[in-house]
Amino acid sequence: MDRQVIPFTTRAEFQQHLATCLSGAQHTLQMFDPDYSIWQLGSSATETELRRFLHAGGKLQLVAHDGRLIEREAPRFLRLLKDYGHLIELRRTSQQLRQLTDSFCIADQRDMVRRFHADHFRGEAVFNGPQDLQNSLERFLTIWIESSPGLVANFTGL
Repeated sequence: MDRQVIPFTTRAEFQQHLATCLSGAQHTLQMFDPDYSIWQLGSSATETELRRFLHAGGKLQLVAHDGRLIEREAPRFLRLLKDYGHLIELRRTSQQLRQLTDSFCIADQRDMVRRFHADHFRGEAVFNGPQDLQNSLERFLTIWIESSPGLVANFTGL
């Protein structure tokens, strides 16, 4: 597959590209969003893709400012945590990172869906473009290092 960079501006486009990104992931998923309010982590379709990914040994790293929405509205995701906690790492951002407002998912250091601001749907999807992801990979690593383990109250310390 050739490199693709696809701009998007709607919720439906974001969710379509995110589903494509998740379905193509085999080894790693690295995600950042302030609260995952529109990611549909609690949907059966997302659970199915993440369960497939984790069952095959994939590793998920997820960072957010706040995990309350996941606790309240994503029981399927919490079930994945119970079943695959050894493959999922959750982190909460430190106070100095709370001003970050972008949102992204990186799969296998090759594919990415990114919204430029979490309050809006404008963004881009990059498929088969590892050379385009270097800045985002470095950004995720910085966010990860500067965040603390534990995001969801029931699974603090994962």
